[in-house]
Amino acid sequence: MTRPIANEVAELATDVWAWRAVQQPALGDDIPRLTRPAGWLPDFSPDGVARARARRDELAARWKAIDVSAADVGTQIDHRLLGSVLGRVTWELDVLQSWRRDPVFHVHQALGPFFDLLLARPPFGDERAASIVAALAQVPAAVDRARASLDRPTGALTAAAIELLDGVGDRLETSVAALVEHLGEPHRSPLLAASGPAVAALDGLRTHLGALTGLDDGVGVGEEAFVWFLRNVAVMAESPAELVSRARQEWERAVVWEAVAKHRAASVPLAPLPISAAEQVANEAAAVDEVGAFYESGGFLSQPAGLGRYLNAEMPEYLAPLRFLGVCDDLTDDFRLGQDGVSYVPPPGPDLPYFYAANARDPRAGIAHEGAHYQQLATSYGHPNPVRRRYYDSGPNEGIAFYNEEYLLQAGLFDDAPHTRAVIWNFARLRALRVEADVHLATGAMTLDDAVDFFVQRVPMDRETAFEESCFYAGNPGLALSYQTGKLQLMSLLAAAAEAEGDEFSLRRIHDALWLDGNVPFALLRWQLLGDRSALDAVDADPATGAPAPTRAD
Repeated sequence: MTRPIANEVAELATDVWAWRAVQQPALGDDIPRLTRPAGWLPDFSPDGVARARARRDELAARWKAIDVSAADVGTQIDHRLLGSVLGRVTWELDVLQSWRRDPVFHVHQALGPFFDLLLARPPFGDERAASIVAALAQVPAAVDRARASLDRPTGALTAAAIELLDGVGDRLETSVAALVEHLGEPHRSPLLAASGPAVAALDGLRTHLGALTGLDDGVGVGEEAFVWFLRNVAVMAESPAELVSRARQEWERAVVWEAVAKHRAASVPLAPLPISAAEQVANEAAAVDEVGAFYESGGFLSQPAGLGRYLNAEMPEYLAPLRFLGVCDDLTDDFRLGQDGVSYVPPPGPDLPYFYAANARDPRAGIAHEGAHYQQLATSYGHPNPVRRRYYDSGPNEGIAFYNEEYLLQAGLFDDAPHTRAVIWNFARLRALRVEADVHLATGAMTLDDAVDFFVQRVPMDRETAFEESCFYAGNPGLALSYQTGKLQLMSLLAAAAEAEGDEFSLRRIHDALWLDGNVPFALLRWQLLGDRSALDAVDADPATGAPAPTRAD
């Protein structure tokens, strides 16, 4: 008896995600974080990459062998999602080749597993504590793998890694000293014992990188490879030039409306910073309830009874020294349904970086974006279809959260806060500029230093945030554009739905559907929700779709 095609797709998805939880690299971003097996450590040594390629090829062969042409739309979309996941693996291993070109990537592989295990709130049980000790103890081996793998390091990202590693020994020792008191007695001595070798290895890596000469300064992958990513991983039909053109229009729009908002706010005193992180935490807890009530009372977005809350917490002393490694929050996962999400905040002060400063004055600014991430991911984690529960590409996730910022502004949430209205438009200005930086970094038209200066001057923002963003986007092409491009794709979908449904159009209904399937690229969601294949047909019409990925020569 022939098995239903949907079952074959579901079984493949189970195998793909079990493997991806082990194979996916450590990243600083919060959206793609996966639940890892206990004691997980990344392996991007040359042998590890060879094993990953072989397993990718096995799974890709199974994927290609499944004929979904006669299957229902949902099954066809599930199959396409798995193709996107496997395409991303090819993008990482064969196109970006971060494992051989990007020292910043290896900083994350060395310290990311340790950092990620600190993000969920205490207590630290025995299994988690043992994984923390193992993650710290493997740092010297991770550094050895980095040296063995980095046979073609890029000059700009080498310089960025050297800057990231400046003072890393002191930071790590401070983190460990604060962390040890939170662990059970059996784990304290092993943690302290692992600290010294880890510090020595990281300091040695910085010295090693500083001695390299004659490096290639380019960070781009080239337009051909970037278009392949857009078609096969992001499932987007837009060309790089179209992405930049639309983003520039959105930047102009944001600049004008920010100026209008500032004009309206000119006579209104700026809200004072909280006197402490504890006060900010309390303010945010009240604000998140206000935003939830706003969604419900306006009929905008359902707030299910089992949904947790997106809360702030004071930045722990063991996490603060390592916050340069990524987004300091925990948005939970599909094994912790109903658990509150948390974003850690430092003590308020005049020198807070860009996002921390905005959220300290009005926590709703952060709730509008990161709070949307939490609710969307928490909803998707409970999706009745297991294939849809995991991250695929950040376009829909970031598009939803960015849309939600302006949506809440237009719906009236910030009518009582004119300065926050200006902040929301400044956020929009940044997201539009990210597209230009992303595309130009990827195609080689912009250097890493150019990108840092671009953000500092045109958002404007502090250099620390601009440097962290630029390093991350240079090493992960296609991510920075996802905010603006995803939002525009979502708006196109909503406009089509509103026009087609007329008086029957329901914001709550369509928002609930978008949040539930918020991991799915909008070209596929448009097909699912509206029966409209036009965006997907445009993707499939490009010869790059389904073609072998352009690769750098080994």
